Amino acid sequence: MKTDRLLQSLQTRLHSLAQTLEPLAQHRTLSARFDRQLFQTRSTVINDYLQECWRNLDTLTLYVRQQKTDRVAWLAEHLVAQMEALSRESATWTLRFHDSAHLPAGRRHAQLLQHQDYERRLLAMKQQREAQLRSVETLQEQQKLHKELDVLDGRLARCRHALAAIERALARQTR
Repeated sequence: MKTDRLLQSLQTRLHSLAQTLEPLAQHRTLSARFDRQLFQTRSTVINDYLQECWRNLDTLTLYVRQQKTDRVAWLAEHLVAQMEALSRESATWTLRFHDSAHLPAGRRHAQLLQHQDYERRLLAMKQQREAQLRSVETLQEQQKLHKELDVLDGRLARCRHALAAIERALARQTR
């Protein structure tokens, strides 16, 4: 009797969550939203996460009928955690406007962040090589480090050129 109420409660809550997520159901994000321990789907579509919850509810119902109490307890907790995560996602959705794979600005913003990370790493590599250059004593090692610095300067220039192009494209899209 207790499990029937639990199943009914979970089904009602999941149905309510599905209605809440309806406007976002087909929305694709740039990256996965949830930990792989929580959701098995590799998709970035919100509806696919919801479908996994429905499948888990069906499996839970099957386990209740088969009286597999250890699996029922674990899957019920897991399903509740999934539904709570989806609920938090729907509540914070408006904060993630830039993270839309449908919007060109979302893709550009992701590119901008990626290139800014590249620039940061290239600068760190360049600073490391310059520090090494100051402590190197042999001519051969100095020449090697100078070549590496020239290569890093070229990569940094290309990265900054790409950053400028992305920033211009974002400016055009947001006008």
